[in-house]
Amino acid sequence: MCSRWSYLRARVYCFRHVLFKDIMIRTFLIFAGLLFLVPFTRHSTAEETGPTTTVAPKPHNNYPRENISFCAHVEDCTKFASCMQCDFPDRCYYGEVIEEMKCSTLRPCQQDNSVKLEGVVCRFCWQTDESEHSCEPIRNCSSTSTKLVRTICRVDQNVVCKGRRAFYKKIRCNHTNGYSWTTAMLLSVTLGGFGVDRFYLGLWKSAIGKLFSFGGVGVWTIIDIILIATGYVGPSDGSLYI
Repeated sequence: MCSRWSYLRARVYCFRHVLFKDIMIRTFLIFAGLLFLVPFTRHSTAEETGPTTTVAPKPHNNYPRENISFCAHVEDCTKFASCMQCDFPDRCYYGEVIEEMKCSTLRPCQQDNSVKLEGVVCRFCWQTDESEHSCEPIRNCSSTSTKLVRTICRVDQNVVCKGRRAFYKKIRCNHTNGYSWTTAMLLSVTLGGFGVDRFYLGLWKSAIGKLFSFGGVGVWTIIDIILIATGYVGPSDGSLYI
């Protein structure tokens, strides 16, 4: 009984001794690590980061620009809205008709003239009707896609408006590359059995299959006539017929 009690006391004493040494070692390592990190952190913060500076944001100048160099070569700048600076009222609302407004010619013009315009509609240039501005054609896009593509539009010279006369606008892809619907229909009716219509539209893979199958023994030819007539089959580059 005594030997068993002595054995338990020895195990408890040994466990306490090991636990105490473990706590002391861990405490020493923690303090040593803090003493090592503090000067390193101060040194790296002072030399690597340096003084705090405020970076000013870059101005946004990615707007499309309008070319007014032609104003120096025209006789009467008052006939071109791009060559004039008009003074719109500060508080005019959209669609309001301004009875009288003063406009003066810009510096590139040969003569410094001013003119008074009547019946000018108060609106920004990007609010003009589609018939009053023209947009640059878009290439490398599919006309069958419903996704809108951004392009640059410019207001016509006979339209006076507020703000930038050149602006971005998202429109449907509607470019043409010279493929004629009449020519495609004529080739499909006359030489469709040899795949000439699909060769013309740039669909050369299906055209080869149509050629070696003799137009699907006439069935493929009839189907292509219907598809081209309805506009379901178009140029391979996604452009529109002319």
